[in-house]
Amino acid sequence: MRTRFGVLIGLVAAATLAASASAEVKLSPMFGDHMVLQRNMRAPIWGTADPGESVTVAIGPRKVVVRADNSGNWMARVGPFPAGGPHTITVSSPANSITLSNVLFGEVWIASGQSNMEWPLAAVRNADYEVRNAANPKIRLFVVAKAVKPEPTRELVGSWAECTPETARGFSAVAYFFGRALFRRLQVPIGLIETAWGGTPAESWTARKWLESDPDLSPMLARIPPPGQTVKADDPSKPAWDAWTPTGLYNAMIAPVAPYGIAGAIWYQGESNASRAYQYRKLFPAMIRCWRETWGQGDFPFIWVQLANFMKRQPEPGESAWAELREAQTMTLSLPKTGQAIAIDIGEADDIHPRNKQDVGIRLCLVAQHMHYGDKDVVASGPTYKSMSIKGSQVTLTFTDIGGGLMTRDGLPLAGFAVAGADRKFHWAQAKIVGSTVVVSCDAVENPVAVRYGWADNPNCNLYNAAGLPAGPFRTDNWPGLTVNNR
Repeated sequence: MRTRFGVLIGLVAAATLAASASAEVKLSPMFGDHMVLQRNMRAPIWGTADPGESVTVAIGPRKVVVRADNSGNWMARVGPFPAGGPHTITVSSPANSITLSNVLFGEVWIASGQSNMEWPLAAVRNADYEVRNAANPKIRLFVVAKAVKPEPTRELVGSWAECTPETARGFSAVAYFFGRALFRRLQVPIGLIETAWGGTPAESWTARKWLESDPDLSPMLARIPPPGQTVKADDPSKPAWDAWTPTGLYNAMIAPVAPYGIAGAIWYQGESNASRAYQYRKLFPAMIRCWRETWGQGDFPFIWVQLANFMKRQPEPGESAWAELREAQTMTLSLPKTGQAIAIDIGEADDIHPRNKQDVGIRLCLVAQHMHYGDKDVVASGPTYKSMSIKGSQVTLTFTDIGGGLMTRDGLPLAGFAVAGADRKFHWAQAKIVGSTVVVSCDAVENPVAVRYGWADNPNCNLYNAAGLPAGPFRTDNWPGLTVNNR
């Protein structure tokens, strides 16, 4: 009898312990010590617990109580809180309690894209100096570990850390310089979430429904493996899940981050889509809309870097897939709350990864200041093509964003302009600044009909405004390009 009674007691104790263990509240890895939560909003915090379990999230005297749903998922929204800290956050259930320390409220930005966004601080121009001076306890860093999934997941690997020389050296240089510039302007805590993977195309970062919705994008679906096929098959003609598989990075590196409260996103990508630049005209806006829908924060700011100059400089005007990709990026400015940082002057002919990431981060920050933080007096863009008029053999171009006037930064005559007549053959042109316009002509073209500027992989172009920002490449024609039929 005693033996049976002991067994019974043991079984009850084991069951009690199992129930207690299963009831423990857990947090998404997005939340931890040293994190930055978005200020001035009801910032979401989420995790798992037993279905129906009560979960309390407390910050000082302020508490939010929620219940886990039938799947065991819960989400609480805290705040709004102003910028500052450090705070302690306690997340508790009847079974256990989690304490998060050294938490700040400030401005949180997502940083995503391919290798130029992933490029680390330790490999930039003046890297030793930049790393040595990277310590700033008000800037916090989070790196989403690389992963690919066939379906959207809530799982991810990553943790928050204060910005120190040790943590910053391997972090995205573009994101770091953007965050540093933003901190200097706002003087509030900055949280930077890096989720990037070198060499990847934009379709990898886009949810399936957005690729299915457009016939110009749906051909990408053929590259998605059938259900259950998650490893590369013996046959490289069959698709398999990897970082280049459409939707794979959205599923694993974007979906689990959302809806973490953010101010906006910065993006540096496009190189891997250059051969399909016309398709990018639809793909890139679709990706942005996809992220905005996923976050549920409305049209949060989305700012990108236009592709830098790269590859051998050509002696004569011609077609360029990279120019067409830059054009597709510029066209995406039609979406609300979007901005673009021009990098046509900081690339390197023989390296797709230009080491000058400082100016990239600063230019991204200028756009954010002007567009999102109310600094309307800040010049955030170089000269932007507006219109043209033709009189005889001369073409007059007008611009917006002239920032106090047009100029050439190097003091040399204007370069990078080409004109064509009805035969669509482009010739280098003479160009001069006349007030706030540029007047272009070419002896070989008596009756010009179109002008292009910086239309090359690696153009020689030097038009700036007085604020020191370069004009972006443009063309006045809409003649079909190299990539018009590429899908």
